Amino acid sequence: MSFTYEYLPWRGVTRATMEAYDVRTKVDPEGRPISIGYRYPDGRYKVRSLDQKLFHWEPTNAPGQVGQDGRHSTGNGLFGSDHFTPGAHKYITITEGELDALSLHQVINGPVVSVQSSSSAWRDCTSARSWLNSYERIYLAFDGDPVGRDATASVAKLFDYDKVFDVKFTSRKDANEYLQAGEGEELKRIWWNSKKYLPENITASLSDFAKELQGEPKWGLPYPFRRLTEMTYGIRKGEVVLVTAQEKVGKTEFMHFLLHNILKETDDAVAGLFIEETKRRTLQAIAGIELGRPVHLPDSGVSQDQVITAVNSVIGRDDRLHLYSHTRSDDPEAILDTIRFLAAGCSCKYVLFDHPGMAVFGGGDDRERLVLDALSTKSSMMARELGFALIIVSHVNDLGQTRGSRYVGKLCDLRIDLTRDPANADPKIRNIVSISIPYGRYCSNSGPVGSYSFDTWTQRYTEVDNVTYTDDNTRTPTTTS
Repeated sequence: MSFTYEYLPWRGVTRATMEAYDVRTKVDPEGRPISIGYRYPDGRYKVRSLDQKLFHWEPTNAPGQVGQDGRHSTGNGLFGSDHFTPGAHKYITITEGELDALSLHQVINGPVVSVQSSSSAWRDCTSARSWLNSYERIYLAFDGDPVGRDATASVAKLFDYDKVFDVKFTSRKDANEYLQAGEGEELKRIWWNSKKYLPENITASLSDFAKELQGEPKWGLPYPFRRLTEMTYGIRKGEVVLVTAQEKVGKTEFMHFLLHNILKETDDAVAGLFIEETKRRTLQAIAGIELGRPVHLPDSGVSQDQVITAVNSVIGRDDRLHLYSHTRSDDPEAILDTIRFLAAGCSCKYVLFDHPGMAVFGGGDDRERLVLDALSTKSSMMARELGFALIIVSHVNDLGQTRGSRYVGKLCDLRIDLTRDPANADPKIRNIVSISIPYGRYCSNSGPVGSYSFDTWTQRYTEVDNVTYTDDNTRTPTTTS
């Protein structure tokens, strides 16, 4: 049987719109429409039968190859995205269905794309996030039912809320229903009057309060220091932990231990933004803690195969540890966007940032302070919004004040101070790090945590019971048995 494939109008969508998106109708020899094929960027067709609402896929080529019409596929999961060039337009609209994308495009005459379904909306937009983020505004025009609202909320988290606009349908469920009812002008008015997306996060009912209170209080993830866990009840998602110290005290080594501990004690995805070191050095630190040797040194006695095996053992799987490469061209907004992507797009539940001050270095003291204030404020708010634990590092001056920005100290839920005497003549004393908590919001505990001797060869911390001072102002540690 011979079929033809034609651009035919359907449900208010014109032939010209169908042709613009390369949407063809399959017609049998008797002239009866059989199905409609929506062409995706990777060359596949999502086919809808017209006698009943059933969908199936007809794969024609893989992402990156050339399709039947000669177009190169973009490889992302958004219908229609290969018809619009990033940067050529200011606004992009995302719908929940292909027919809705056609309907809205016909009305507003601008770029409109569609996810494959409400259930895949987050995944589809994550894969195309860089492309979508190139537009100044992102309009979310999902269905007005609960499923559509949930999809709107999940996709909105992928982007800065300042650029996300919410297209709320009122009298109809979706864009095509407006078009079928002859209400194209009303649909256009709704789109033009869309407001910035606001999370539905205001609670005022007793039943909602009861839901918020469900579940017993739980311990957070333990720190690799017993006393620190006892005083803080662990690391909780949605909170900000600030680690402070003067220069060359050992903040990065402390962060390495936290990273290793999180990877060993959870199965969660983790992000590491270690601005002052390479990815290689971070991975070597993980392996060094695991193997008990300074594997980054040439005389460690550890082979590269052993290092790789140790790293694989700690991390466990692909797409779990996400390490960030910083360049001097990165601006604070780019860093914030990266953190949002790591948390919302990669599902990272712990983000370790060492340290914001280096990321905004240069430009004068006043500018650095303002930029660091904004970076600290927005990243802290993001941690609460997206529910990940943010652990950040800050240098302090001789008065114990955070350098560059005071906001970072005010916004944290827990502050951990590290002190050390790196110039002491006694190597045992030089390697003792004292930990204290000047502030903790969750349980209000504060004060000394303990002192720990760091062995640079075994890469281990050993708790010190007490440190006594002699007349010449040197200290003598006593280790725990």
